[in-house]
Parts: sequence; structure tokens; C-alpha cells
Amino acid sequence: MTDKIFKYIDGLGPEVAALQTLLVSIPALGPKNGGDGEKAKAEQISKYLRSLGLKDIREFRSPDPSVSCGYRPNLAAVTPGRNRDKTLWIISHLDVVPPGDPALWDSDPYALKQDGDIIIGRGVEDNHQGMVSSLMAAKALKDLDITPDINLGLLLVADEETGNAHGLEYLVREQRGLFNENDLYLVPDFGLPSSEMVEVAEKSMLWLKFTVTGRQCHASTPAKGLNSLVAASALILDIQNLHNEFDKSDPLFDPPCSTFTPTKKEANVENVNTIPGRDVFYVDCRVLADYGLDRVGAAFKDLARKVEARYGVKVDIEPVLREQAAPATPLDSEIVCRLIGLIRRVYGCDPKPQGIGGGTVAAYLRRLGLPAAVWSTLVGNAHQPNEKSSIAYTLGDAKVMAGLLFE
Repeated sequence: MTDKIFKYIDGLGPEVAALQTLLVSIPALGPKNGGDGEKAKAEQISKYLRSLGLKDIREFRSPDPSVSCGYRPNLAAVTPGRNRDKTLWIISHLDVVPPGDPALWDSDPYALKQDGDIIIGRGVEDNHQGMVSSLMAAKALKDLDITPDINLGLLLVADEETGNAHGLEYLVREQRGLFNENDLYLVPDFGLPSSEMVEVAEKSMLWLKFTVTGRQCHASTPAKGLNSLVAASALILDIQNLHNEFDKSDPLFDPPCSTFTPTKKEANVENVNTIPGRDVFYVDCRVLADYGLDRVGAAFKDLARKVEARYGVKVDIEPVLREQAAPATPLDSEIVCRLIGLIRRVYGCDPKPQGIGGGTVAAYLRRLGLPAAVWSTLVGNAHQPNEKSSIAYTLGDAKVMAGLLFE
């Protein structure tokens, strides 16, 4: 059965290009990115789903007065299987990011450009590819009149690029009945060109802003001041010692340890001959889920107090982002085991479960105790100028998705 589906999917390259052409032409930008939301794209996808013969199509509207229609659309479409009590949910997102500087693009970001297997345009990879793969799997089932063993559920959510408040976060809160423990969950929004990464875990994220306040003075009389730059530099060096306190290792991740990385530094004084009285810098922390972020925050406060005592300055710490990691998806869960088997069959590679330092929408499901896997076969240039996607990867991923429906 799956061989017949796979062969049919092999011939859907022109359909992929045509659908991507339509999707790229609709700049589905959230209001925080200067757009009017995802309504126009959701309407076109609903129309496409109906053209496939899907009848179970529902729209869940998250109220948002900052867009002209007053809501952000989330779509759920289900192709029934023999077992109506079990669904493979494939979750992709409708919104894209702005194209950035148009001078960095070789073509119009909102007009698809094709060069053989490669297509170029804003959104073709993030997240049109995963979305189109799932639609091609649904199309193959409908065109071949094949009923899968379990339901195929397509969930297309809003607001992924700007926080998820109107997307999956809204759905797990307001439409909890959509998500059942018996279901399988796949998020095709992260992956490698080799197909070999199946993301099952994420680190906690903590971004902190440090404001070091001393006393400004003329550089020729340094004793009259309190040099905030010196104190800030000492604190930055002390932060490296946190690797000794939070020293656990997990081979799922690369790097396998927690990381505490000073990053952004704001400007202080404008001239060379003034000792700064205020310095601001930021730290990006990616922390293994073994450690609670309260403990990490306390460790930073302890370092700050020691620097205050040593240099006579004042250190204020402000959280910029804080997200405790969700529980990892078990390596022996059904979605992970079946997904690895299908990837191996379709791509002939050696996929492995891994963790990543960033966050994905899978965390909302994992916090509900629902095992979710994040996987796709991606060129890997999301958010960049001349964003690219592979039609062959799109079709290969569609085969994997279709194969997951047969037990």
C-alpha cells in the first residue's frame, strides 16, 4: 500500500511548485512583524483542502484586535482512517517573518523563483515545506482513494514567529479536546539536509540583562569614580564559573552541557577620557532540563553580589526571556520509533533522536504529557535572504508522513 502512495507522491513535484507559488505570494506577517495576520493565507489553504475533498475542516479563531479582521486563524483538517480513535497530527505554521533588506534578495521575496529542484521565496522553508509535505500526503490519499489505518490530522497554526499566543498555545488552552494521549504528534519545523535529526528534547532558555552602576568620572582621576566597565568585565568572566556548578551532561545535545554565554553589550560613554558609570550587557543561557531556572537565577545573583562587594558597584539583573524546558519526548515513544523507521526507509540514512538548545512549539504538547517529535529535511536557511527549499525534500517528507499512517 505505501509503495503505491510513495510512487504517486514522486509525481507531485509540479503540484508542490504551484502550491508554493500561491503561498509565497501571501505575506502572512503577524502584527508584531508589521503585517495583518494570516487570514488571507488560511482562506487559500481552506480552499485547497476543500478541493482535495476534505470535509472535516475547522477554524479556531484567537481574538486579536491588532489585526483588521479581529482574529488570528488556526485550521484543523482531518482525513478519516480506519481507526477513528487515533490521529497523526502534523503541525505547521501559517505565518512567516519579514524578508528584511530587499537588496539582499536576488528576486522578489513574494514571487516564487524556481531553479530546478530548488525554489526560492519568503517562507518556502519556514514553514511552507512542512505544510506542503503534509498536504501532499493528504492529496495522495484522496487521489488514490486510500483509507489509512489512522486519521491524518493537519493542524495549521498562527503566530509561531512572534510567540504562539494566538497559535498552538491558544489551542492547547482553549481547544484541549483536540489533543489526545493516543495520538501521534509531528512538528515539521526543524531538521537537517541529511534527515538524520529527530528532535525530542530542548534546553531551558534564560536571557538576562545586567545593569552595572558605578560612578562616572574623568579618566585622569580614576580613584574618584567606580568603573562600571571593569566591574562588568569581572562579572562576565565570573559567569564562566557557572559551568562548574551546572556540570551535568546529556549526550542528546550538542553541546551536551548547559551554556551561559555573554552576548550583547550596550554602549556606555562616547569619549575615551571618561570612566563609565553605567554598563549594560546580556547573557544567553541554554540550560539542561535537570536544573530549574530559579536555581540558575540564584546563582547569577550570588555572582552579582560578590562583584558588588569587590568593586563597590550596584548590579541589577532583569529577565528578558525565561522558558523552562518541557519534559523530553521518550526515546521509546511510538512517534519516535515509527518516525525513525520511516526516515530510514525513505531516505536510506541513519536518523537519531537529539536535543536542541532552542525552543519549538512541541514544548506545548510535551507539557501536556503528549510525546511530540520535531523533524523535517531542510536546506537550513530559514529567515535568510533568498530562502530556499527543495522539492525533492518536500516529497520525501510527504512519503514519511504518509507512511506513519499505516500501522
